[in-house]
Amino acid sequence: MVNCCGLITVKNEPVPLKSIAVEVIVKGHVATVSSTLQYENQEESPLEAIFVFPLPGEAAICRFSAKIGQTEVVAEVQEKQKAQEQYDDALSSGQQAFQLEESDESPDVFKLSVGSLPPGEKASVSLDYVTELAVQADDGLRLCLPAVLNPRYQPQGSDSGSSAQVSSVPTGSVPYSLSLSAHVLSPHPICRVESNCPLDPLNYLNTEKTQATVSLAAGHQFDRDVELLLYYQDTHQPSAILEAAQTSAKPGSLMGNPVVMLSLYPDFPNDVMSLMTSHAEFLFIMDRSGSMSCPMHNGPGAQDRIGSARDTLLLLLKSLPMGCYFNIISFGNIYKSFFPKSVKYSQKTMDEALKKVKAMRADMGGTEILQPLKHIYSQPCLPDKPRQLFLITDGEVGNTKEVLDLVKTNAGSHRCFSFGIGEGASSALISGVAKQGGGHAQFITGQDRMQPKVMQSLRFALHPAVVDISVKWNVPKGVSVTPLSPPIRVHFQGQRALLYAQVTGESLGATKGSVTVKYSLAKQPVENQLSFSLKPAEDTGLTVHRLGARTLIRSLEMEEREGGGEKKGVKEKVVELSVQSGVSSAFTAFIAVHKVDGESVQGPMLRRQVPTPNFDCPAPASIPAKDPLLQLISLQKAFGSWVLEAALAEVLGKTEEEVAKPKPAPVDQEVWATVLALVWLYGFKMEAQEEWQFLAMKAVSWIQAQKGSYSSLS
Repeated sequence: MVNCCGLITVKNEPVPLKSIAVEVIVKGHVATVSSTLQYENQEESPLEAIFVFPLPGEAAICRFSAKIGQTEVVAEVQEKQKAQEQYDDALSSGQQAFQLEESDESPDVFKLSVGSLPPGEKASVSLDYVTELAVQADDGLRLCLPAVLNPRYQPQGSDSGSSAQVSSVPTGSVPYSLSLSAHVLSPHPICRVESNCPLDPLNYLNTEKTQATVSLAAGHQFDRDVELLLYYQDTHQPSAILEAAQTSAKPGSLMGNPVVMLSLYPDFPNDVMSLMTSHAEFLFIMDRSGSMSCPMHNGPGAQDRIGSARDTLLLLLKSLPMGCYFNIISFGNIYKSFFPKSVKYSQKTMDEALKKVKAMRADMGGTEILQPLKHIYSQPCLPDKPRQLFLITDGEVGNTKEVLDLVKTNAGSHRCFSFGIGEGASSALISGVAKQGGGHAQFITGQDRMQPKVMQSLRFALHPAVVDISVKWNVPKGVSVTPLSPPIRVHFQGQRALLYAQVTGESLGATKGSVTVKYSLAKQPVENQLSFSLKPAEDTGLTVHRLGARTLIRSLEMEEREGGGEKKGVKEKVVELSVQSGVSSAFTAFIAVHKVDGESVQGPMLRRQVPTPNFDCPAPASIPAKDPLLQLISLQKAFGSWVLEAALAEVLGKTEEEVAKPKPAPVDQEVWATVLALVWLYGFKMEAQEEWQFLAMKAVSWIQAQKGSYSSLS
């Protein structure tokens, strides 16, 4: 783990960042976030403040400005090295300068440099970014404002980049506060807004409930990620929005033409959802680094992360279908496999795996994800057994881009589901692995339970996928559509795809276009057609253009990395697109220089690191009580049955004799025990059905297979 050195301490040196104010405008599935950071130099010398902070991995910064006194300086995007030279020149000549740049290792880490603030001077720095809202398994849309940037593990031999500059302070000691207000607009009624932090009541602005405002309760200390979950009615309805060109942009350029955004979030029919496959290989990749010993949350009775992961593996192993293959790979700064290669799921292999799961500890050092992934991808896939990866980690690595490139390269044969545990999990890593690997990302924060979220993803993994996807734009003569997004290879239940395309040309008289989406689901062809207006929507703040530019920039950056930096013209194209659109990239930075009435700032300049909140890793305050549901699950056999025994009777709150006595004489004891277990689940644990539904399905199938015993029950 990278350690911080030479950084500010809360006790001895003042911190110039005083507060952060955030305004959010949500439009359906996308959002614009505006943050204002208030600085004040309370020292006796000029000051340079360095603030390394996280943003959502899918965000694109599109505006950066600084206000000193009554003067506002708006930054421009430049090639990164050129921007650095201009920043250094400004400081050396006594001018005030501001620079904002993306980390080389991870697209969700940014460094803000506030240079040459005179003694007693105040400065206000504002940045805007656009982002897509992540879809959750319960159809909620998630907006996360990351507060926590944990030191990120760097593999040996790699450059530490901006990770080494992270300064952190204990929870409760963050010397600045956060205020947040959100304005939500949706084509469909807004059902509710939830958060892991206290909110003021939701305020609807119209009778249709398609507009609302909500704010964080006053006095919030920015000591954890702030998560907003938005729920709409009819969220599965597809939509297309055409956004007008930027009037000042060069015609023919991306910003100088309209851009269309297509939202696809299909709702799978019930008859399709009832189809499940057992012909798959499941690889569970489990983080056992030292940080997994941290508690799941800071509240009372919190279980440690590795303990929750063990319980989750128990649930997963009991829920797997007969006929599949599986293996478990633990990793830290080394990796180990439970079996030399994947084994067929049976009572014997399940018992052997569970024995090893019980012995799992957070004792494998740093978080090195790349090497175990390389090992997995080097192993041949089993014939007719699609390989599904479940990556469970607290997501603190520094080589995110390298990991994502590897996942994308192997996406044709490996599907990846990812789970980020705890505050500070990298959204770029967790969301990126799922996006590049065609899976689904889940975040477990605050007092969330890991088990239901992992089981939701298992359900997606077992259900059929949408394949053979084609998107055809139907526009009048004289109009053409150029995709900005890479083609969709595969689509699963619970996924939402946002596709962007540039629209060029004009058509006399025609006001409508359409898009036809064709795909195959459970071997059945499906075709959907959606009409959209060719009259661009005005006053949208260029959100769609900037998200389209970000999508194309990310694709080009990955292409450049895959070519080892040797591919001619790709980097230059990214810089040109970034400068033209005003959207951040790996090869550019925002730079603003403010000349103070022609005078230079006098005195030796101090450098100060602004700390981000970090959580100490105390041992859980108490050992959580045994969960009777997990106890019952642990007793189930691989093929779905339970045995009539004392342990089962204990879970049911009875003696073994009380459980056995009502059994009808012709009924087999194992069938009776299985029926009792199902009755208990449906009678006392319906609120957790998502966790045990696959176990119950296996149990019912097993009972039905015991024809003689089962018929006697009726």
